[in-house]
Amino acid sequence: MKVLSPFGPKIAIIKIPKKIINLINSEVDLIINNSVRSKKNDYSKKLVGQVKQEIKLPNKFVNKYLMNFIRLNVKNYLKKCTKKKVNKINMKSFWVVRQFKNEYNPVHFHSGNISGVGYLKIPKNITKSSKKLKTNGTIDFIHGSKSFLNNSLYNHNPKVGDMIIFPNYLMHTAYPFKRDGERRSFSFNLDIDKKTFDVFYG
Repeated sequence: MKVLSPFGPKIAIIKIPKKIINLINSEVDLIINNSVRSKKNDYSKKLVGQVKQEIKLPNKFVNKYLMNFIRLNVKNYLKKCTKKKVNKINMKSFWVVRQFKNEYNPVHFHSGNISGVGYLKIPKNITKSSKKLKTNGTIDFIHGSKSFLNNSLYNHNPKVGDMIIFPNYLMHTAYPFKRDGERRSFSFNLDIDKKTFDVFYG
């Protein structure tokens, strides 16, 4: 785990095991190829993404295959950031975003206390552009405003297997891209101990 603090709030970058990537992709493919399940698990009306499809994964699947990995890494992240041992980690929501050419996710933040994003599929040469600044298909994390010796943006060019953990209030945006293919990612929101999250907890 690599913990970064480029502009105040700390974020962690982790590698997802290939086995977990394959499990999530297989579950998503089963859902999108079944019209009944696809409609039942549609999550797009609750989210801000201007994208083709957003899918809520079943709680049973998340608890069985993903929670141990997420819980372990969130505990490690919080221990490195706060020096505290966290006891409570509850999943609020876990969903998958299917993004295609010209689609995007506007600047937004999440609910809960801790959030995460992970990458399952990335089109080849997704950042290709005629411009020097290659942000196509990337994610920006935003905090405050740019000033001397302080950046307000942290840009990440996602690769399959990347997972980023961050505090829920940290604003971020996923840029559109011009390539064919699917940019598939997942996101989640967690609740943790009040005494860890609330800096004013007495």
